[in-house]
Amino acid sequence: MKHEKMKRSFLALLFGCFGLSVQAVIQIDRIDPAFWWAGMKNSELQIMVYGPNIAQASVSIDYPGVTLTDAVKLESPNYLFLYLDINPETQPGTFDILFSRGKETFKQKYELKMREKERAGRKGFSSEDVLYLIMPDRFADGDPSNNSISSMKFPVNVNRNNPNARHGGDLKGIEQHLDYIQELGVTAVWLNPVLENDMPGGSYHGYATTDYYKVDSRFGTNQDYKELIDKCHEKGMKVVMDMIFNHCGSEHIWFKDRPSHDWFNFPDGYVQTSYRLTPHFDPYASQYDKDLTVKGWFVGSMPDLNQHNPHLLKYLSQNSIWWIEYAGIDGIRMDTHPYVYFDAMSQWCAEVEQEYPEFNIVGECWTSSIPQLAYWQGGNANRDGFDSHLPSIMDFPLQEAIWKGLPTDSHAWGEGMVRIYDCLSHDFVYHDLSRMMIFPGNHDTDRIGDVLKHNADRHRIVMAMMATMRGIPQIFYGDEMMFVSRDRSQGHGGLRVDFPGGWAGDGMDLFSEEGRAAAVVNTDGQPVPAGFAADMHDYVRKLFRWRKDKKVIHEGRTMHFLTRDNTYAYFRYDGTDAVFVFINNSRGKK
Repeated sequence: MKHEKMKRSFLALLFGCFGLSVQAVIQIDRIDPAFWWAGMKNSELQIMVYGPNIAQASVSIDYPGVTLTDAVKLESPNYLFLYLDINPETQPGTFDILFSRGKETFKQKYELKMREKERAGRKGFSSEDVLYLIMPDRFADGDPSNNSISSMKFPVNVNRNNPNARHGGDLKGIEQHLDYIQELGVTAVWLNPVLENDMPGGSYHGYATTDYYKVDSRFGTNQDYKELIDKCHEKGMKVVMDMIFNHCGSEHIWFKDRPSHDWFNFPDGYVQTSYRLTPHFDPYASQYDKDLTVKGWFVGSMPDLNQHNPHLLKYLSQNSIWWIEYAGIDGIRMDTHPYVYFDAMSQWCAEVEQEYPEFNIVGECWTSSIPQLAYWQGGNANRDGFDSHLPSIMDFPLQEAIWKGLPTDSHAWGEGMVRIYDCLSHDFVYHDLSRMMIFPGNHDTDRIGDVLKHNADRHRIVMAMMATMRGIPQIFYGDEMMFVSRDRSQGHGGLRVDFPGGWAGDGMDLFSEEGRAAAVVNTDGQPVPAGFAADMHDYVRKLFRWRKDKKVIHEGRTMHFLTRDNTYAYFRYDGTDAVFVFINNSRGKK
């Protein structure tokens, strides 16, 4: 190999001395997606080919039922976007993609796999489910060998004393505790992003994607992810994949070698988003403010993708379908959904729904405005005629009402439990209440235990509401034991605490019944009564197990009563069953 490189260098020098050009050997560094399936409903397949000056090559394919319809060259000579039409009757198999450049030729093998029959009818998560949100880096370290990957840009990863560093949790750690999750009454697991974040700072949270087709090596492999999902399915649990189409990490090849100038919004330099969604709806909004909302970057290390580039949008849409088909995920949670062009995200949702009619997608539409939130749910009667095709939305207004209504003893007008009543009284604006995700907090918010000032009685109230209200309940890992931030001054890193017992040598194991009974401190290191973790866990477990078979909760209607003295009462009912819930939040009394 060494002599071959020396020979090529000598020939290049020789040709250069005589003024002759050198034609490099055709080289392909990556091809996305690496394979596809026969029998998909959408017959068009895009293949992104990346390699030195690959755009100079001509391409041909000879396989029954497969037609090369276009080979798109963009500004960078290192990309080719191939578009193939795959006849519905095309048989699975392997074929050659032939690249030719001058006298050089190169054959790239490409496989159309046999599609698994059950994939097409994949049923997404629904109001029958309870979602358990896990940040993989902070849950459990099942494979210490992947804590440090020398080939990555931040190879020394694990520092559990640093709230903003990687702590070593991984997919094997989650897999090893599936029994714990299942026994809690959980029926679906939502994992914060697991795809590669090969960033200099580590990016433990997962929201700076550098490869949309690869699980981060510090979490495991694509096969590990697939096996985790298979084992969840064996236990009757679904898996929701966290996706981010608004931005990627600045170490993605797209940013280091841009396919085209318009691949990113504000391509000439970092312009921060306003973090405001109001310009979407404001009839008086300036174009300047609208652009800042949709085109602005979240941070300098997360460049904002331009989904109005049709090749980029096709890549992203196809990537979602690939993960559904390959790994068998049961749902998608789309990060920062409204910060992407409305029409692009609407098209993406429609394409996923076309391929998988029973699938579910929930969008993070972070607004406390009920009319604005309702706008984003598919099928809503929006006055402008736009339809997002987004099935589910996260109920941030209810989350805010819980935060403001539960921690107070006040009986003053408009305070206390009346906030929850008032919030739900606006449910008439929503298109589908059964597809609203309700939650007391997540990885981006304060821990609900902190919001409630560590009040265990009020925490039980919140968990009871999660188990009995309309919609799809989601809790953050540890909410079942009222985990609190390690140190609230540490921000996100502090609230994303490690799950005690997930690491070898932990002094406390809250995954085990014995460990919960023996625990005398919470996740902030402050004392709690002996048995506190066990009692809270058992209470939440009883609620969610009871909920699993309660159709009246999954599909029933709601009747509630005006609040009095900081109490709140409501029925969930249908034609055959009724559940009455009475909440006494009055001055801490039971």
